[in-house]
Amino acid sequence: MTSDSRQPGYLELISGNINFRRLWLGNVVSLLGDWFNFIALIALVEELTGSPFAVGLIFVTKMLPGAIASPFAGYLVDRFDRRRIMIVCDVLRSVTVLGLLLVDDSSKIYLVYVLTTVQVIISAVFHPAQSASIPNVTSKTELLTANAIMSISWSVMLALGAAIGGLATDIVGPRDVFVIDSVTYLVSAWFIFRTEIPQSISTITGRFWRQSLREVRAGWEYLRQNRFCGKIATTKATWAIAGGGLVYMLALAGQQLIEGSPEIGIGVLFAARGIGTGVGPVLARAWVTDRSRWPPLLGICVVSSGLAYLLFGLLAWTIPIAFLVGIAHSTSGATWVLSSVTLQEKVEDRFRGRVFATEMLLVLVAETVSTLVAALALQYEILSIRQAIIVFAATMTVTGALWTVWILRR
Repeated sequence: MTSDSRQPGYLELISGNINFRRLWLGNVVSLLGDWFNFIALIALVEELTGSPFAVGLIFVTKMLPGAIASPFAGYLVDRFDRRRIMIVCDVLRSVTVLGLLLVDDSSKIYLVYVLTTVQVIISAVFHPAQSASIPNVTSKTELLTANAIMSISWSVMLALGAAIGGLATDIVGPRDVFVIDSVTYLVSAWFIFRTEIPQSISTITGRFWRQSLREVRAGWEYLRQNRFCGKIATTKATWAIAGGGLVYMLALAGQQLIEGSPEIGIGVLFAARGIGTGVGPVLARAWVTDRSRWPPLLGICVVSSGLAYLLFGLLAWTIPIAFLVGIAHSTSGATWVLSSVTLQEKVEDRFRGRVFATEMLLVLVAETVSTLVAALALQYEILSIRQAIIVFAATMTVTGALWTVWILRR
């Protein structure tokens, strides 16, 4: 860790902080596999069912189990060794993904949802452990840079994973892609195994479920008493109220982007999403150094994301439209990083895991409901894809504006 008050550069932090570097490298490898997996799942379910609702259920399965598990995950992350938790999670996810190789016809489609549910529940434990560990391996001056690196990495891996994953799925099929994803989890576990993560661990008393429910309530109570942190913890969920449905419909729109190559079209739009979420935090870190301006900026970013998606819904869907997707997600990427850094700085270490788990619960519930509403509207032809995108984009714009007003009323 750096000891001076100067904010380090990206390469300086990666080269100078070995524990952060190892945590980051494990994250990069597993994220690349995840996005390979995601495109392959969409292609597999579309091929076996041809149903928009079945595709929508992939998005729901990627979110809802995590929403249910995340409060208990926060308890585990604050009470047990985070490094060991992440290693165990990576090994379990590696085994789970291999189960997708059993899905070879439509009668086994249920396995996609069952195995994805298991994978997501495990990830619901892994991700709060990772987020809560970043302040443990960085100094206060390194924290913003560290979070920006993590966000940029997520974005770059989304861009690369979606683009290459779309091509790989089109060329070799989903099965080989699932094997690649399994291997990436083992590589991630190896990097984390070599990482030292100091941590304050509270004493465990009582039975797990009873005590974990008590601790979940303690996390909610913490956010209720610390109203500013409570408001910041709702930022991502405010975006997700409409964002969940919009990201789901992005996959459907991608199928119409390039005639005869739906997987590649999905890859193009999701790659644009990845590039955008990478650029946004970089620009926010460079341009908005006064942290007192961050709270209203978060709401403005949500509004901007909604407006970009509104234009996406109104204009013709050709490859250049991917630019608007990048704009929409550059602002959402800035929202994610700035809100995460604020919570990491303001929340005590012993509560941090529960707060991040609570925040993730809000995000996943909002995304799940949003995706289900969009999928049902399309399945029953209440709205066309284009109409639904316009409605959801307008909703995001309004909710972002309302949140901005709320955060300014301190």
